Amino acid sequence: MVQVCLNGSRGAADGWMVPVSPGALADAAVEAVAAGATDVHLHPKTPCGHDTLSPRVLAVTLEAIRARVPVPIGVTTGAWAEPDPAARLERIRTWTTLPDHASVNWHEPGAEEVATALLDRGVGVEAGIWSGTEGAARFAVSPLRSKVLRVLAEVTDPAADTAEASARALLSDLGNTHGRPLLLHGENDGTWPVLRLAGRLGLATRIGLEDTLLLPTGERALSNAQLVTEGLAQYRAAQRSP
Repeated sequence: MVQVCLNGSRGAADGWMVPVSPGALADAAVEAVAAGATDVHLHPKTPCGHDTLSPRVLAVTLEAIRARVPVPIGVTTGAWAEPDPAARLERIRTWTTLPDHASVNWHEPGAEEVATALLDRGVGVEAGIWSGTEGAARFAVSPLRSKVLRVLAEVTDPAADTAEASARALLSDLGNTHGRPLLLHGENDGTWPVLRLAGRLGLATRIGLEDTLLLPTGERALSNAQLVTEGLAQYRAAQRSP
């Protein structure tokens, strides 16, 4: 599985290629799926370009993408989109159009309550376990650990020369994922080393403009689809390496 992460917290300031509007996100999803992505992750945006959990924005965004691609679509529930845990729960409970799955950062306050609200509504939960946080320890004792859709091992080390070691440390901290699938990915300059490690280990991964704006050569990526194409090539080459 290769998930495309279309935009993340990035916006217009990061370049014209970062999709923000529902239409642009749908266009980017179509191209990324054609390039080989089998799952979509995105951050719905307000007209001003801010991440939001607004039911109205979520509905318009999901409907635009679902009309054009057949793969599962997931969204963020990151605390930056709604810092107050109670307000975050209320947003989720009033969603009128549901994503197939949503990521929940396990180190954030209220993570288990958010995950429970999603599960109660039939939305799959991606348990986001960030390196350098207490996420792995909290997930290890969570009563929800066997109920999530998958575990996201999210390597926040942005350095190319240390990201692989950080990824291995995170995987060690995670240990037993209680039979749940594991998706491993990095960010910024650590994106490509961690993606190649995922290939060598046979783990699911993700790639897209949320994680990096650059190709492995250091050139600026022109689209999510270009990153997916290159990501699949790098992943498959890593699978064949000793």
